[in-house]
Amino acid sequence: MNIKIIVFSIIIFLQLPVFAQELITPDDAVRLALDHNYGIKLAKTNVKVAKNNASILNSGYLPTLVGNAGATYNLDNTEADFADGRKTVLNDAESSRYNASVDLNYTIFDGLGRTYNYKQLKETKQLTELQARETIENTLLQLFTIYYNVAQFVENRDAIKQTLQISQDRLVRSQYQFDYGQSTKLAVLNAEVDINNDSINLMNSDLQLKNAKRDLNLVLGNSVKLDFNVDSKITFNNLYNKEELLKKAETNNVGLLQVDKNIIINTLGIKSNKSAYLPTIGLIGRYGWNKNNNNAASFVAVSTNTGLSAGLNLRWNLFDGGSAITRVKNAKVNLEAQNIQKEQLLVTLKRNFNNAWDDYHNKLNVYKLQQTNIKTSQNNFNRTKEKFKLGQVNSLEFRQAQLNLLNAELSENQAKYLAKIAEMQMLQICGELLNIDF
Repeated sequence: MNIKIIVFSIIIFLQLPVFAQELITPDDAVRLALDHNYGIKLAKTNVKVAKNNASILNSGYLPTLVGNAGATYNLDNTEADFADGRKTVLNDAESSRYNASVDLNYTIFDGLGRTYNYKQLKETKQLTELQARETIENTLLQLFTIYYNVAQFVENRDAIKQTLQISQDRLVRSQYQFDYGQSTKLAVLNAEVDINNDSINLMNSDLQLKNAKRDLNLVLGNSVKLDFNVDSKITFNNLYNKEELLKKAETNNVGLLQVDKNIIINTLGIKSNKSAYLPTIGLIGRYGWNKNNNNAASFVAVSTNTGLSAGLNLRWNLFDGGSAITRVKNAKVNLEAQNIQKEQLLVTLKRNFNNAWDDYHNKLNVYKLQQTNIKTSQNNFNRTKEKFKLGQVNSLEFRQAQLNLLNAELSENQAKYLAKIAEMQMLQICGELLNIDF
């Protein structure tokens, strides 16, 4: 009696209306990640800082303009002897001075140091953009790994639901057969055990799906508030040319592009450090106002000066103890290290590309074999089901065919999504991940 209640409850549960869920397509997922993912947001702030640093306002090409002002008050006791013999004694004599000026300072020539520094800042901005692109690529790869996990768990749950439904039908059939004396109680007990196992599998599948959805929402910056579903349609592009992809990898791989950019930055660094060998020529200018209120002991009671001054200055550090020479030498060593790193990266890149290429095609072939396997398992289950109805196979044989079909479906789901993720990993190595239609 209890098992009938359980079966009835499960059937009612499975037949409850499914509320419409928000469908997150791959394009939707990419858009949400680009807008809300925290790692991408941080990468974008780094690009903004680099852009500010590469501005003309941070180049050293613009002059500095400084305003100065001051006031001084004196209260003195003064004894003054004049040339004509007069003497004056002043107690608590007041005097004051006021000044204001605007000072201009502009470097005309600094050995081309600021020229190369400014170029370095621009190249650094581009390097930061490449680093942001790398962050975006890694985030999208993480996004779709989880996205396809959700899709896989959805399809797994559907397959397990179907298996549970078959087990429920079998229990009802076994119970009828037992009631009419056509079967033993053992068949009923076996069906009850199988329902329990399928129910446990379904609960575990639901838990996996919920956790995967939470993981996906985290990558999306927690931007999806309601329960959602994903698009499980998968398409593969089988028209890849290995040689063309390898050339793209050697040209567009984001890691390699960053090394190239660092080589340019270090080359400019050498030239910037060499600017210390040359003189610096500067232009100075001032427009000032001065007013003096003198005490009675002075010849002039009040004086006011207003004027403009300008000049050039030259500074040549003939020898700084060898610091400039050391900086140039170290900059050259750093450039050599960057070139070595590029050679290493090229070798590693080719290895990674070949591994990714083989892994993708291996997983694609496994998926194709799983598609064939599921057809075989389906045919086997259908034949076994018919024989089971005729009493030609027992419940254990029927259950084995049922499990074979379920395992084939689960394996096909896994193979399909693993192949798609392998394809995206290969495209990331080639620098083409952001150029495909998701």
